[in-house]
Amino acid sequence: MKRIFIIIILLLTLVATIIWFNLPKITPYYVQLTKPRIGLNLDIQPQAQKEAHFVGSSKCVKCHEEQHTQWKNSMHSKMIQDIRKTPNSVVADFSKLPKNADFTLAQVVYTVGSKFKQRYMIPANINGKEDFRLGNYQWNVQTKKWQNFKPYTYWYHDAYPHDNKQFPTSNTCDGCHFTGFMATGKRVEPAISCEACHGPASNHIKNPKSKIFKASLSDPIRTNEVCFQCHMRNRDKRMETEYKKAKDLWMDAKDYPAGYVPGKPLISYKLPAPFALGAETKEFWANGAAKKNRTQGNEYIHDRMYQHGITCINCHNPHKLSNTVEKPEGNDACMKCHSLGSIIGPHQDTLEQHTHHKADSKGSLCIECHMPKTAKHTGKSPLTVRSHLFSFTYPAQTKAYGMPPETNACYACHKDKTLDTLQENLKSWGRLEWEKLELPQTSFK
Repeated sequence: MKRIFIIIILLLTLVATIIWFNLPKITPYYVQLTKPRIGLNLDIQPQAQKEAHFVGSSKCVKCHEEQHTQWKNSMHSKMIQDIRKTPNSVVADFSKLPKNADFTLAQVVYTVGSKFKQRYMIPANINGKEDFRLGNYQWNVQTKKWQNFKPYTYWYHDAYPHDNKQFPTSNTCDGCHFTGFMATGKRVEPAISCEACHGPASNHIKNPKSKIFKASLSDPIRTNEVCFQCHMRNRDKRMETEYKKAKDLWMDAKDYPAGYVPGKPLISYKLPAPFALGAETKEFWANGAAKKNRTQGNEYIHDRMYQHGITCINCHNPHKLSNTVEKPEGNDACMKCHSLGSIIGPHQDTLEQHTHHKADSKGSLCIECHMPKTAKHTGKSPLTVRSHLFSFTYPAQTKAYGMPPETNACYACHKDKTLDTLQENLKSWGRLEWEKLELPQTSFK
C-alpha cells in the first residue's frame, strides 16, 4: 500500500508539473486581474491613517531596512537634494555658467533632478511669502551644456509673470518633488520618499498594526494612482469647473493634484492634460504618444493592459525603480507574461517569426517596437523618453498623423528608408491589421 501511495503521489506531482508549465505565464497574476473594480471615486485610504501626519522616511528604516536601502539607491530619493548636505549632487559645470545667469552656485539651496537635466532652486520672496524660484539656466545632462530655462512657458504661462524670479516652485514643482507638500503645503522631506506612495505614517510608526495605504492591495486600476499623481501631465483641477482658463488662477495655478493623499480618489484632485485623437498639442503627438517626459499615465490609460488590470508595479519595482530607460530588463520583462504561442501572444512559434529580425538583434527587442522613443526631456535633448502606448505604430500612421519620422520604431533603425518603403516592407510580411488601416482623414487630403 505504501508503494502504491508513493506512485500515486509521484504521478499527481508529474501531472501538476505538466499542467503548470502549460498554463499561460499570466496565471500568477490571476488574483490581481480578477479583483473587483471599485470605481475611481471611492476613498480607499485606511481610516486609521486619516488623522496621521507625515514624518519622513528616516522613521521607516528601523522596520523596513531592505526597502529603505533600495529606495535610497534609486533616483526617487535624489529628485531634490540639498547641496549644503550633499555638495556632490551638483552635476553641472558652473565654471561655464553663462554670464547672464541670474544665480550663482552660492545662492542655490536645492538641485532638481540629475539624470537627464538639472535645475536649481534659489530662495525668494514671492507674492508676500518665503518661497523658492528656479534659475534662468538649466544643465542638460544629456548634451553636457547649459541651456536657457523659462519655467513659465508651460500650460500656465498666463497665470504667472514672465519672470522666473516671480515664479514660485511651491505651485509647480514642490508638490511632486517634496514628500508631504502635495497634501499639506509643507516640505516635509526633499525627496519622493515612502510617504509619497504610502501616505502619512505617524500612526503606523507608533503602532505597526495601524494600517497605511498599500497600492498593491487595491483594485489594480486604482493601484496606478500612486504613480499617476506625478507621472501624468495635468491641469489645475479647478479649471474643470470654477476657473476655465489659466489666467483666472493668477499666481495660484497648481501643476500637481493639490490635496491628494495616496488612497484618496485621484480623479477628485487631478485634471489630466487634454488630448483628442488627431490633434497635436505641446505634450502629445496626434496619435496620443508623448512629446514630453512625465506623460506615462496619459498614454497608459489608453492601453489594453491598463484596462485589463496590469499595473505600473508589474513592470517596475517601486522601491528599486527597476527596468528604466537607462537599464531596461530586456525581453524578460515582457515575456514573463507574453510567451510565444500563448493566448496573449506573440502568436508565433519563434521570436524571429514575430519580428522578422534576428532573435539577438535590436529589431527583436520588445521595447524597440512597442515602446519607441517619442519624447524629449527638454526641447534641446535627444529622443530618450519611451512611449507607454504599447500598441505598435505603423509607418503609415506616423506619416498620417504628421509625426517626425524618427519617432517611428522602424525608421529609428532604418533611417536610410522612407516611411512609405517601411510600410511596404510590413505589407510584404503580411504584418498589417484591419485596425491599423483606419488612418486619420488628414492622410487622404
